[in-house]
Parts: sequence; structure tokens; C-alpha cells
Amino acid sequence: MSLEDYGWDESWAKHLTDSDASQSVPARVISAHRSTYRVHTGEQELSAKAAGRLFHAPFRQSELPVVGDWVILDGSSKNSRATIKHVLPRISTFSRKVAGKNTNEQVMATNLDTVWIVSTFDGDLNPARLERYISLVADSGAVPVIVIAKADLVEETEATIETLRERIPDVPMHAVSVKAGIGLEALDQYVSPGHTIALLGSSGVGKSTLINHFMGYERLQTAEVREKDGKGRHTTTHRELILLPSGGLLLDTPGMRELQLWVGDDNLEKSFSDIDEIAANCRFDDCAHETEPGCAVNAAVASGELPEERFNNYKKLRQELSFLDRKNDPKVFSVERERWKAVSKEQRRYSKEHRSKGKR
Repeated sequence: MSLEDYGWDESWAKHLTDSDASQSVPARVISAHRSTYRVHTGEQELSAKAAGRLFHAPFRQSELPVVGDWVILDGSSKNSRATIKHVLPRISTFSRKVAGKNTNEQVMATNLDTVWIVSTFDGDLNPARLERYISLVADSGAVPVIVIAKADLVEETEATIETLRERIPDVPMHAVSVKAGIGLEALDQYVSPGHTIALLGSSGVGKSTLINHFMGYERLQTAEVREKDGKGRHTTTHRELILLPSGGLLLDTPGMRELQLWVGDDNLEKSFSDIDEIAANCRFDDCAHETEPGCAVNAAVASGELPEERFNNYKKLRQELSFLDRKNDPKVFSVERERWKAVSKEQRRYSKEHRSKGKR
């Protein structure tokens, strides 16, 4: 085993200073548990904590180490305990908005090459949710791949895949079943030494089962879905980077039924490239695809060229991003708030005047 097995190469080595190279140890974060990390140096696995100076201003939670990060350890670390003194620049960052009303970024994993978006044929298949995942993966810098598991449960798998391809073009899709040995060879092309693949999807879709397949034994616990509602039970409770016998790396993640976006408009256009191409033919460059004359996108929906469900989900995601932008940009948020305050004030004035006239 070596650091190269975990994805280290010359491009990462270039980030090291002369001081780093002589006095420090590079390692990769393979799991995280609150403030404690497990890291691997290529020679040994260590428990580590982030150095206090990483919390100094200007401090952002998103800059702390997460699973997938390449970090520099203090060279004086001993007794299987280490201190993370620096996080190397990330080549890809998979983030989402934190749950609740806050609009902070939650970094879930970094330095991913490919993301398998895992769904199933037994009720979890939701094109709108897949499009949301694809938007997040496109923003991360990784390559999205759709994997639809449990192909042994249905007969017309190809028909389902073709229908899905019509709605979501340009994203590779594979129907697989570990239990029946269906389609697994198609996934081999993504697994190679040093290549990092994350698995995302709801609970019970078979992410852990896929990892066990590539490990060659039951490395992770699995559980059947509940019969009463078809929903999966959580068997993975934290993110963990697992080194395969082939040298590739798979990142297991807890099940997520929904993800809140943390992307930019440019990356949303990438994940809806078909709509972007159609929009190039709109009469107006700033067409919002609502009621404008000469809107090529609306024409494509009317003709059946563009699935209406896909276009509606695109508009929903754009509205979500617009709201997030307003919340994150104080100036935009302030202008929007003042505009709505003026509208509300005018509505109250209008209602008061009409009530007064009614009393007369």
C-alpha cells in the first residue's frame, strides 16, 4: 500500500513547499467524526485533529478538513495521533446548503473524480431528484453517472432507461443488480487505481451492497427496505473512503432523500445543457422562458421536444438558486426586502382607503 493508492500524484506534490516536503507528512482524510478524523499516510492509518490555527479568523466552517481532503500532518505526530496543520487546495468540492433556514455551505466530500447517483427500479426512481443530484455533482467538478440498482425486480429495464435518457440526456446510465449479477461489468470502467468515486442516493438503494461487491466480501452492513413503505433503513451513519483491492476508492455516504442546492447558475445550465441549447434560439437574449414572444424553450415544450416535467423542475431549481443568491448577497437581499416592504405598504394603504370608502 502506498499514498499513490489513495490518489496521490505529482499534481498534489506540487502544492507542497520545501518546508512541507522535509518536515511534514501528506495524508488523505478517509473518515470524519465531529472534530476527530481518520487519515491515511500510505503507510499507516492515524487518528487526527485539526490544528487550532485552522479555526483562526478569517475562519469558515467549509474550509475545515472533510472526507477526501488531502492534508498536511505535523511531522512530530507520534503514537498514532496526528495534527492536521494544513488542507491542500481541492480539485472538486461536493457541497449542499445546510438544513434549516441558514444559508451556509456544508462541504460533504472533496477531490472526487466520479459520482455514482444510485437509485432503484422499485419505487425510488424519481427523475426530478436525479436532476437535483446532477446539478450538485456538476457544481462539484466531478462527473455524474446514474446507476439504477435492483434491476432484477423488473422486466422492462431497457424501456425505463430509454425513457429516462429522453428526459436526462448526456449523463451515462447503467441498470445493475448485485443479487442477479446484472450490468456490473459496465461499472468496472470507472474503477481504477487512485480514482475516487462517491456513491449518493436515498437509504436502501443499495450503495453499501455495491461497495461490498467491489470489495469482494461484506465490508459494510446492509439492510432490506421496509415492506410497509418501501423505504430503506440507514446502515451507513458517516462518510467513509474505502480503498478497493483494485486500488480504486469508493466513498460511502449516509442515505439522503433530498438535497438542498448549493450551486451557481452556470453549473445549473451545464446539468440542463439541452435546455440551454434550445434557449440559444429564443428571440431575446435575456428570455426568462415565461410569456415572452419567440421563446424557443416554450415552443419546444409545446411540441413535445422538451419534456414538460424536466422544464418545470428546471424552473423550480432556478427559483431555489435565485432565493439562495438573494439570501447570500446582502445588497441583493436588502434591495429585494425594501421592494417587498414598499409593495406591502401600498397594499395596506389601498385596503385602508377602500375600507374607508365602504363605511361612507
